[in-house]
Amino acid sequence: MASVTLPNERCVNIIQGEFRVDNDPRTKLTTILGSCVAACLWDSVAGLGGMNHFLLPGIEGKQTQPVGAAMRHGVHAMELLVNGLLQKGADRRRLQAKLFGGARMIKGLTDIGDMNAGFAERFLRAEGITIVGGSLRGEQGRRIQFWPASGRAAQVFIGLEQTASRNPPAAKPIASAGALELF
Repeated sequence: MASVTLPNERCVNIIQGEFRVDNDPRTKLTTILGSCVAACLWDSVAGLGGMNHFLLPGIEGKQTQPVGAAMRHGVHAMELLVNGLLQKGADRRRLQAKLFGGARMIKGLTDIGDMNAGFAERFLRAEGITIVGGSLRGEQGRRIQFWPASGRAAQVFIGLEQTASRNPPAAKPIASAGALELF
């Protein structure tokens, strides 16, 4: 699946440490992930959603870094996303999530991708937010597109065409394919 932006569509790239909440049906949020995780949350009744992108799980319940550094941590990123949605009118009871990323990018080192994925899953369970889709872990990066007003998401594995014939990705996906669109 090629990344296509329609003429009236507004593409917003979310980089590490950022989040965005939006309710415009023309908005498409995008990001590229390796071991990082992006949480895509939305309230389908309010037509409102958002995405974050974090690098490290962080120490749950403790703020030990300056604010700029904390933005790279999952705890801070998840709280900002959830609170941003609630402030714009989402109802916590209706929030749904799709999680992406958490790949093991370098073998032989600590699997930070798995730590990120596990953190995101635990955080959402603790908050009572249902995970309805996404793709976590594996050994490949991903390009993610998310339409926050509808909750629609799409992913493309980065470099899949070069590695698919040698080794398919070893992943524990929620839903996974080379090019995948989740509605």
